[in-house]
Amino acid sequence: MPGTSARRNFRGKERHRKVPAGHAVLIEYAPFIEGFLNALAAGVMTGALFGLMCAGVGLIYGVMGVVNFAQGEFMMLGMYVALFLANFILQSALGPIVGPFVAALLAGPVIFCLGWITHATLLRAVTGVRGATQEAAGHYAQLILTLGLSLILANGGLIAFGSTPAVVGTPLTTKAFQFELLGDGDVTLFLNKDRVVVTVLSVALAALLWVFVHSTRTGRAMRAAADNPDAATYVGIDVDRQHRLAFSIGVATTAIAGGLLATYLSFQPYIGVDFVIVMYAGVVLGGVGSILGAFWGGMVIGLVQQLSGLFLDLQLQSTAIFVVFLLVLLFRPQGLFGRSAERT
Repeated sequence: MPGTSARRNFRGKERHRKVPAGHAVLIEYAPFIEGFLNALAAGVMTGALFGLMCAGVGLIYGVMGVVNFAQGEFMMLGMYVALFLANFILQSALGPIVGPFVAALLAGPVIFCLGWITHATLLRAVTGVRGATQEAAGHYAQLILTLGLSLILANGGLIAFGSTPAVVGTPLTTKAFQFELLGDGDVTLFLNKDRVVVTVLSVALAALLWVFVHSTRTGRAMRAAADNPDAATYVGIDVDRQHRLAFSIGVATTAIAGGLLATYLSFQPYIGVDFVIVMYAGVVLGGVGSILGAFWGGMVIGLVQQLSGLFLDLQLQSTAIFVVFLLVLLFRPQGLFGRSAERT
């Protein structure tokens, strides 16, 4: 039959078609290459958001020397503020795409005000000049106070918002940029559009925070209050006010990161505990006392988390993060960027 002969000849030509050796090897390993590149891209996007979270923590610790256990709960509050603003105000005015991201950004000023009140009413008594006069520089009181504040905010959130998971949501979450990198779609890179926007905003905000701290008069005053509170007081700097400002900006930065995270991840009032350890791991990993180091520490954590998924089960990804964390502390106790990064 003519049709059968034609099919046989076509298969014969296909069987004898020459493929360059290097290209054949790439095609053979195409699934692994594709998985690696997509995991790498996901790691960069996740790491940028982690870096923004860690930058907020790094600012607070770098200026105040306070380990704020409630940082995750302030992030959680930022998520719920973004949810409220997006659902009841901004989506109808700005649309379902722009509204959630604007809501995430506006969560920052709201949590800034809450952070200012928190420091003025609670933390002021155990930090700054007052805290330095207490036993062990007030660190015991700081730890207990921030831990108690964490529990109050988490349980208060449970009472106020309930335990049902929520998500801000945006149409971009289900859409992706698609790039064919090898052959006829043998290797394809997918970039989720929502995650791309979150990454751009995270990097931009972290850069603005670094510029603010290093290039403005207020930022230099904060750094002076961090380096030598007594000398800063002698030259007319209000150390307590600088600490209050650093705390408020730090929790606001993490709240914005939470609002951005809420555009693609469901959350509930106890989500803070899942991220606060990651935040402090990133700060220590990058170099304590540095915003730039904290950002890159968060980036490393994101990369390790996503790339380890190529070889490990989901439940073991956190283990991979802390294995890398311990190895870094073993061979470089000052952190990956501790030597080249300046103090906040």
